Amino acid sequence: MFGKAIPVLRVTDLEIALRYYEETLGFALNWKQEYFASVSRGNCTIFFCVGDQGHAGTWVWIGMPDVGQLREEFPNKGAVVRNPPTNYPRAYEMQISDPDGHVLRFGSGPLRGQPFNEFLDMRGKLWPVSDLA
Repeated sequence: MFGKAIPVLRVTDLEIALRYYEETLGFALNWKQEYFASVSRGNCTIFFCVGDQGHAGTWVWIGMPDVGQLREEFPNKGAVVRNPPTNYPRAYEMQISDPDGHVLRFGSGPLRGQPFNEFLDMRGKLWPVSDLA
């Protein structure tokens, strides 16, 4: 049996990353070293490494019971909403960008009985619903 995966996100400034994740996204600091840190919210844990172990623009999927509860929480705290909660055939999902250009995809099950929307990819291109099924 595998344990949970913990992404390691490359950051340029650890203090800026920690402030954004704690104050804006509601994560709690687990521990911090000079160039490495860990935050968590619920069962989600993310590591940060200054200038190493990854690339800017990493995408991370974070599953949760109801992404709709973030519709107002994140924007009200100043989060960079790349794409608001959107219904897809596979998930109801919201995209948030962080100061280093990483994209957090918060998602829950698709909304039943609701239309599906186009997906916003990394280049800002919308994928038609027919390409998502």
